[in-house]
Amino acid sequence: MRMVKDLKNKHNLSLVGLIKTKRRVVTRFDVERIWGYVGAGWEYVESDGASGGLLMIWDELFFKLNNCYKGERWLCVEGVLLKNSFHCAFFLVYGAHNREERSHVWEELSYIAGLCQVPCCFMGDFNEIVNVEEWKGIVNLPLSVEEFKIWMQDMHLVDLPLTDRKFTWFRDRSGSRIDRAMVSIEWLEEFPETRLRGGPRGLSDHYPIIVEYKRVRGGPRPFRSLDSWFTHEGFLRMVKEDWRGLGELQFTENLKALTRPLGRWHKDNFGEMDKKILRLEEEIKKVDDMVSNGVYDGTIEARRRALVTCCERWYTRKEIHWKQMSRSRQAKEMDRNTRYFHNIASARRRNNRIDALIVNGR
Repeated sequence: MRMVKDLKNKHNLSLVGLIKTKRRVVTRFDVERIWGYVGAGWEYVESDGASGGLLMIWDELFFKLNNCYKGERWLCVEGVLLKNSFHCAFFLVYGAHNREERSHVWEELSYIAGLCQVPCCFMGDFNEIVNVEEWKGIVNLPLSVEEFKIWMQDMHLVDLPLTDRKFTWFRDRSGSRIDRAMVSIEWLEEFPETRLRGGPRGLSDHYPIIVEYKRVRGGPRPFRSLDSWFTHEGFLRMVKEDWRGLGELQFTENLKALTRPLGRWHKDNFGEMDKKILRLEEEIKKVDDMVSNGVYDGTIEARRRALVTCCERWYTRKEIHWKQMSRSRQAKEMDRNTRYFHNIASARRRNNRIDALIVNGR
């Protein structure tokens, strides 16, 4: 308990989940010893085994509990983050050791997430990997891996990358990354800078994993040409005119000088794409309402065709933009699910960010 209390205080944790507590029963006294003061909410899943159950503790100024669901190998608390009135659910999971039982756990979690109908954060020991690099020494993946990946995709979960270590579990020469945290797309839309890192292992076989939300200021942005620009009839003309006006500069200097006028042009022509599409859709609806009320002639039909053509053009531009930003191989022609591509792009940026450098051991 001392180790958990020190970890909680050092990292200023607002919620703690403990798996295999080594206790069949947990009391309010135990919780206060871990948390350090009165004012903690908690839920516990009892276990008959020697390894103990699952315990979740949270600061009641951080999270207000609405509902709690319990299974043999999982614990779910659903409620509200008080700071921003965000309705969500936290799942603490201890995956089974055999394939059939794990599949049963995934089914139970899907059902409970459906009951909650809120953004979710799943964390714990899933006893499962997603690629060969996550288990030291193996060459072939077990069949259960594909089932786990399909479950994650069906649940629309993003597996948070662990950037400061390769494995989370060690025993003798073995090592694997069976501990993980996954969040729903809606969660990332609310907290786009959600990160995952490891804590000190101490005497345990497992490293604790820490989910945190921390805004990190980025460095200067590199010059980037957007594919969607080339769908605009005035783009190349604008570039040619501005390029001629730059004079005899080096190529890289010309690109740097072109950044400002390109930024203004992008804002004027591609800014607020969603609002442009919404306005066009509203205009199309107005025309449809007129036709429904018996107002129809050649002018009305020509206006509707023009609005539909313009709206399709903006759909295509938006799709091209987010395909490029996500670099997703799963993108299909005319796929309008840009929300998915947006969150893949966000996850890629988080994974590629350099938080720290080690030079000569410092």
